[in-house]
Order: sequence, then C-alpha cells, then structure tokens
Amino acid sequence: MTHVIVLGNEKGGSGKSTAAMHIVVALMKTGHRVAAIDLDMRQKSLSRYIENRRKFSENKGKELLFPVEPQVVASSLDSREAARAEETADFTSALQALSDCDYVVIDCPGADTHLSRLAHAHADTIVTPLNDSFVDFDLLARLDPVTGAVTGPSVYSEMVWSARKRRAMSGVPGGIDWVVMRNRLSAMKARNKAEMGRKLEDLSARIGYRLARGFGDRVIYRELFPMGLTLLDLGGRDAPVRLSTMSHITARIEIRSLIATLKLPEQRAREAA
Repeated sequence: MTHVIVLGNEKGGSGKSTAAMHIVVALMKTGHRVAAIDLDMRQKSLSRYIENRRKFSENKGKELLFPVEPQVVASSLDSREAARAEETADFTSALQALSDCDYVVIDCPGADTHLSRLAHAHADTIVTPLNDSFVDFDLLARLDPVTGAVTGPSVYSEMVWSARKRRAMSGVPGGIDWVVMRNRLSAMKARNKAEMGRKLEDLSARIGYRLARGFGDRVIYRELFPMGLTLLDLGGRDAPVRLSTMSHITARIEIRSLIATLKLPEQRAREAA
C-alpha cells in the first residue's frame, strides 16, 4: 500500500529537490510515515537538505520531523549489464524494506540513468517541476521553429511513456499519475508565460499529464535550504523560524495547493466517500 512519488525531470535546476523536500514535510506533518530516497548520486541535493535539517535541529534544540532515509547507490561494476542488475536488485530491495511507510518520495537526477528509469517505472505519481521556459518545455515536446506547433513528444515524455508501458505490462494494479508542475512562476503577466500556459494545456491532452501550479520565484525557498527547513516548518508559536512577510504566507499556500492537486490516496478516498 506504499505510495511512491517520483520527482523527475532530465534537466537540472528545475526545483526537484526543493519540491521533494516540501512534499516530504507536508506528508509527515499530516501524520504519515515517509521515506526519502535521493538518486542524484553527484549533487545529492535532497540528502544535503535533510542533513542541514538535522544539524539545525541539533544546534538550535528544535524538534523537527525527519523521513526514513534508505541508501541506494550506483553500481561500480564495469559491465553495463551487471551494473544494471546490481542497481535493480539494490533499488528493489530498498523499496521492499519500506513496506511500513505510507509514502516514498524519490528525487531523481537531471539526467537519464538506469536508477532514474527504475524509479519512474515504480512510481504511482510522477511530479515533473518545469521552469516557465521553452528551454524546459523542449523536454516534453518538440516545437516547429517556424509555426510553433508541437511536432512530437521529446526525450523525457518518451521515458515516462516507457515507464507507463512497463507498469501496465507488470500487472501491478493502477496506472501512473503524471503531474507537470509549473515552477518558479513570475508574478508579472508576460506573453511568454501566457504562451507557455497554452502550449502546456494543449500538450497535456496529447501525452497524458495533469497540470499543477508550482512555486513562485521566491528567494525564501533558497534561503531555507542551509537550515534544512521548509515553509511548512514556519509560522506557528513554536516554529523554529517565524514567518516575516505576506509573500512567505502566500508561498505556504502554494505548497498546500500542490499537495491538493496531487490527489494522493487519502484525498481520493475522501472524494469517493
């Protein structure tokens, strides 16, 4: 019954780790047992985020919630086939050991790796943060440079399609819900922003994802990383840091809106009741 949420995008700098950490904390704060797996073997941004959180908790004497952190490592074997077999066994074993968790949140690297493909194939929900740029849009679909029309799916969309196909062939009940999260949105009304919105809406029906409004382009998200905190850790009487501006309060609403848009199992159960 463990629900696997994968944060994926083959482009770095899209905000995957920030989104992953906020989702992890949001789920823990609603009483769920959550595991966090970092598959970005080079940058380890999510692992560093949680490490910073532990140091902040110890140094400031503040009680904070922490996820379970199983370790999955890249194989060092020379043989590509043997390396993939070893990574598959390691990843599968890690997931099986988390059967007592309600959710597993997996942060994937900004690259096409075997572990990333494994994570996508095991996902119940895929969240793809996407900066409001046609450079990022190119990961989902190719555009005709003259007409601007969509000419076909791009590399990442094809990878998600392969994961969905693999999931269907495995016989595991339920499909993969794919949510594209428009991230770092500017408050300004720009022509590029409106055009991106239209293209993403049109493409969603063609390749099968849902759109979610992500996080605004706010400095607070970057400021919280060194402390290992999220916006959901702020604001209460016993909070380690107090909210200081209306912008921060608005940002908290963005987090809650994203969680609601994901329509995770308990929310679906409430809607069906």
